[in-house]
Amino acid sequence: MQEGYPEHAASSTQIPMASTAVYRLNWQSSMERDMTSRSVLQCLLSTLITLFLSSVIGAVAWAQEVHVAVAANFSQPMTLLAAAFEKKTGHHAILSQGSTGSLYAQITHGAPYEVFLAADESVPARVVNDGLAQAGQVFVYAIGRLALWSSAPQRVDPQGAVLAREDFKHLAIANPKTAPYGAAAMSVLKNLGLLESLKDRLVEGESITQTFQFVSTGNAELGFVALSQIQQDEQPVAGSFWLVPESLHAPIRQAAVLLKQGEKNEAARSLVNYLQSDEARAIIRRFGYAF
Repeated sequence: MQEGYPEHAASSTQIPMASTAVYRLNWQSSMERDMTSRSVLQCLLSTLITLFLSSVIGAVAWAQEVHVAVAANFSQPMTLLAAAFEKKTGHHAILSQGSTGSLYAQITHGAPYEVFLAADESVPARVVNDGLAQAGQVFVYAIGRLALWSSAPQRVDPQGAVLAREDFKHLAIANPKTAPYGAAAMSVLKNLGLLESLKDRLVEGESITQTFQFVSTGNAELGFVALSQIQQDEQPVAGSFWLVPESLHAPIRQAAVLLKQGEKNEAARSLVNYLQSDEARAIIRRFGYAF
């Protein structure tokens, strides 16, 4: 020991070995507990992230597309139905619209449609006879109504007497050979005894959509259209119309069918089921259709 430093001063600064060991042990235990807690949290977080990603990837993988051929008169309701269907199921419906006859021709020539919504019952029956669908897959999804419409207010009276007058040059109808609404319009004119007197004033549209365009643009003063084209939520569009009595033509029973090439597509089967649901029918009724 150096001179001038008391012996007890040197010994008083030393930490007992037992105390040091306890301190180190406590510190190591605390660190181990922290590391264990962090490992548990990391594992839990990793598991949650994995489950979330799996559910998202699974939902994306499960959601499918369905190709749908839609009769022109039903294009507006089907647009809303497709959006509601996708929101409900995640499946996406790709819509192609046209006259029932032209869509049938496309289907028989190999078009990749999986569900067919026609404007009558006879064409889906032909699809079944052609071996392109099963008989048990056909169902009526709506009953349509025919209307005589003009884009001019008050031009069409509630009884349709305007048809017997001479103050119009063109009367638009859909092609009766390919469009059921056109065939219904021809029946109305025959039953009213007006076909012969009006045949030179008839203008045919390729579909009910083109027929509507003829009238809306003024290229035809009058036209037979689908009620669904001029009414939504019981509110008619601009102009005037006569709701044709159903006694003047055969009922427009619109049938749909799941085609054979859609039988293995979950989205196609789901759409067929959805179209027969109460939710879908509520949307369809908004456009003047019945069941």
